[in-house]
Amino acid sequence: MDQRIDSREAWGIAIVTLLILATSFGAPHIVTVSLKQIAVELGGQRSIPSAASALFWLGTGVGGLGMGWIAERFGIRWTVMGGALSVCLGLAISAGGEAWQLYIGHGLFMGLLGNSGVNAPLYIYVTRWFDKRRGTAVALIASGQYMAGAFWPPLFERVIAQIGWRQTMIGFGLLIVALVLPMAAVFLRPPPSLPPGSDKVAPGQEPGRVFGLPSAVAFWLLALASFLCCVPMAMPQAHLIAFCGDLGMAASRGAAMLSLLLICAFISRQFWGWLSDRIGGLATLVTCSAAQAAAVAGFLTTQDEAGLFFIAAAFGLGFSGLIPAYILTARQLFPAREASWRIPMLLLTGTGGMATGGWSAGAIYDAFGSYYPAFATGLASNILNFIVLAGLLAMSWRKRVATVPA
Repeated sequence: MDQRIDSREAWGIAIVTLLILATSFGAPHIVTVSLKQIAVELGGQRSIPSAASALFWLGTGVGGLGMGWIAERFGIRWTVMGGALSVCLGLAISAGGEAWQLYIGHGLFMGLLGNSGVNAPLYIYVTRWFDKRRGTAVALIASGQYMAGAFWPPLFERVIAQIGWRQTMIGFGLLIVALVLPMAAVFLRPPPSLPPGSDKVAPGQEPGRVFGLPSAVAFWLLALASFLCCVPMAMPQAHLIAFCGDLGMAASRGAAMLSLLLICAFISRQFWGWLSDRIGGLATLVTCSAAQAAAVAGFLTTQDEAGLFFIAAAFGLGFSGLIPAYILTARQLFPAREASWRIPMLLLTGTGGMATGGWSAGAIYDAFGSYYPAFATGLASNILNFIVLAGLLAMSWRKRVATVPA
């Protein structure tokens, strides 16, 4: 095995990756913070900025399929640097303020051509640097999204109040280029080569089968679960500030609540990563799914500020282990050489769920004038997610018992 795997160098790569993702994922939060202002300028429809955010997530997922392949052949540095430049261009286009500019800027340039070159390729890249501590490492870099959510929204709220959301988009795009390009050029070295036998099936699995199911069926059930869990995951992150405003709270309180949610997500994600290295990715998924469902139910029953701060913190603590646990589960159940397409596909179904959740919450609000039907829809999706994951876990236990010698 390559001596660089699980080494100090590997952890340095993980930390740089974390910083790159924390910078890149700041971009969509400008629309989140200024959602109500943008909606007012576009006739009062919150579904328009919500759809721009949704297109960002969808573009990030779809583009990741191709970018994972490109990074494998031409190097991680080029996809990350090209992605950062495209995110900058997308923010500049979105700053035009028309609905079509928001859609093209967020969906095409920030998502499909931009963040897709950063997100999925870096997940694949970092899994190559780790073996025994892979779950912990993936949880660390996945926290970049929540570092972005914890750090940038309060700053954006103040900057937007001073100079406006358009100028904030342009300025932040230039900042992404200034930070990400040098980090990628200097630190993203070629990863360790795959060890011999990496194309074999996971230990204890039959060729072409997972838990007794055809491997394709098992994978698509996992992908379906990824979509279902990300629908409710996106709703508070995209609409919490607006939801608080509807309840009479200042925008700064909503931004603080979102930051608390994501700070808790960052902290607890490290715990979930540690736990997943010990109990496995699938068992971690089931546990996190149950925790997220309980928190989503809390948004349906709580309206006071203190209660919402508590529910936001609980939501962050619960849901944060899901995405890295999907990545770890894919690496544990399927051959390593298939990671270049399986990981982007799981990220695609996850970002598709994020897109659906963020957009549908805005559309449901436009239809009913309330976020409560949206949260109820998210809870139903979460329950279905739990059923799928619990079913896979039960099959894994049954398979394990069946293979134990009498």
